[in-house]
Amino acid sequence: MAQIELDKIQRIFQLGDSEVHALQDVSLRIEAGEYVSVMGPSGSGKSTLLNLLGLLDRPNDGTYRLEGRDVTTLGPDDQARVRRERIGFVFQSFHLVPRLTAEENIALPLLLAGIAPAERKTRVAQALSDFGLGTRGDHRPDQLSGGQRQRVAIARATIMQPAMLLADEPTGNLDRATGEDVTALLETLNGRGVTLIVVTHDPHMGERAHRRIRMEDGRIQSDTQR
Repeated sequence: MAQIELDKIQRIFQLGDSEVHALQDVSLRIEAGEYVSVMGPSGSGKSTLLNLLGLLDRPNDGTYRLEGRDVTTLGPDDQARVRRERIGFVFQSFHLVPRLTAEENIALPLLLAGIAPAERKTRVAQALSDFGLGTRGDHRPDQLSGGQRQRVAIARATIMQPAMLLADEPTGNLDRATGEDVTALLETLNGRGVTLIVVTHDPHMGERAHRRIRMEDGRIQSDTQR
């Protein structure tokens, strides 16, 4: 069973008197465990596609099936549950809560899911260790380097063991060496079976993916395998 199936997806935004066709007849099938990069110029529809895959946005037309389930017809509460349990997000600007420590940021999804405190503590401690943050758990984001902040963000994104990880320019705010470390970390997670979809302007990062999708004007222009 394909993990992701998009069928003739349309996404239209109204800007003043004009319509912007952000996605036009996008049909796409991504198997469970794939490593996919999505590239293209600004305004090509990359981020709109990622938001739709992450259930942060709804299409105007078309169908989105995730793990065989039509998620376009779900209500807000059910979509929020799918996001929480099956999808992880990593962003360019980290989106950490400034007043919380690394440990508390990572624990947030567990807290929202109602996981018991003892299990939360165990899972967060393991995540801090796995992501090389063992001595940084009590540090707030402003006390961490950019690479450490992104590691906290990835740990938070994967603490619920999602089936799919969506990364929007995950190395955009990092220097090359730190970006390489973060990319390797994401690829390790993909090697464990997590479906990894990365939106990037960085051709070096895009070329590392096993499958490369290029978008222009809201359409898929090419879809190639490495």
